[in-house]
Amino acid sequence: MSGLYDRHKAVIPDWVALYYKDPLEITHGEGRHVWDADGRRYLDFFGGILTTMTAHALPEVTKAVAEQAGRIIHSSTLYLNRPMVELAERIAGLSGIPDARVFFTTSGTEANDTALLLATAYRRSNQILAMRNSYHGRSFSTVGITGNRAWSPTSLSPLQTLYVHGGVRTRGPYAQYTDAQFIEACVADLEDLLGHTRDVAALIAEPVQGVGGFTAPPDGLYAAFRRVLDRHGILWISDEVQTGWGRTGEHFWGWQAHGQAGPPDILTFAKGIGNGMSVGGVVARADVMNCVDANSISTFGGSPITMAAGLANLSYLLEHDLQGNARRVGGLLIERIRAACAGVDAVREVRGRGLMIGIELTEPGTERANPDAAATVLEAARENGLLIGKGGGHNTSILRIAPPLSLTVAEAEEGAAMLEAALREL
Repeated sequence: MSGLYDRHKAVIPDWVALYYKDPLEITHGEGRHVWDADGRRYLDFFGGILTTMTAHALPEVTKAVAEQAGRIIHSSTLYLNRPMVELAERIAGLSGIPDARVFFTTSGTEANDTALLLATAYRRSNQILAMRNSYHGRSFSTVGITGNRAWSPTSLSPLQTLYVHGGVRTRGPYAQYTDAQFIEACVADLEDLLGHTRDVAALIAEPVQGVGGFTAPPDGLYAAFRRVLDRHGILWISDEVQTGWGRTGEHFWGWQAHGQAGPPDILTFAKGIGNGMSVGGVVARADVMNCVDANSISTFGGSPITMAAGLANLSYLLEHDLQGNARRVGGLLIERIRAACAGVDAVREVRGRGLMIGIELTEPGTERANPDAAATVLEAARENGLLIGKGGGHNTSILRIAPPLSLTVAEAEEGAAMLEAALREL
């Protein structure tokens, strides 16, 4: 493996991060498991950053990809594309957005970039509201609205970004409040912010912050925000790149936990829908989507082969009620993890919903982030045969757990036991 690692370092940028002191080469997978180049099997609790949504090597998806590849792989959006239209129809119907239009991209970054283009063109403004501790992608525009310093490498941006309280419930100036008081304080902060600016284009928010460490506000916060935004004509963009497709268990989309004010104006998605194929996209009501008054196409967005994968993957998800499975098995898993973390001084909080669970680690007896502890557990979990992720706005001190949505009860129990053994290393 050291030979491949040396070759990697010789040609890949230094800022492309790798997990583990001895980086892992994954060669193949099946179900909820993957294998490395040495033939060792691992239970996968991170799914390629929440992307292998249903299962590794899902027969329905691989069959659809193979059949489409045997017909035509690529044509671009300059031609009619049946798989693209069919997937767009299904997503538009599931989105909750009336008179919805769907534009496909190749990634979540590109989807959020497109949403920003739509919002700024529609509102004729380059001012964007974003949440503190947020992450929205790696392009020039999306790092400019990312409220997580560790993932925003430049302060230069084509956008004027203003950051709002509310994405992190248990840290910051409102942490001690009740949920109702927290929402009230965050709304007051938003109102005050809008009193010092004008012509804001949109608020973009992840219902559950992904890279930020699976943090979330109380249910209803974005509905309360929406009532303020509507008075000012400001659009709401829900970044569903990580929360979409039923991962949170309780809802199909993350915004539905705040659904009292109705669906967002713009919804972005990616990751899980392609189950590893490069699929992202934007859903918006027709007047917003069609406000762009210049020509545009996508060379690779909506390609026949990725759309075939998305259609097969979405069908499998719905037919097998994987949202319900995420709710049931995720509920069991988080309780097992809480039990495993009980008595571990470095664990500040276990949080999450469905199959989207975070464990925040701090220096015992303090609120200070503990990235060394996170690294220790990550390495120990690998040694035990479990792959997990990490993140957080506090020096990557939060363990991220997000298995494929087809996770079984037995696998949840097995993974929790492996994680408990890794936590003992602390």
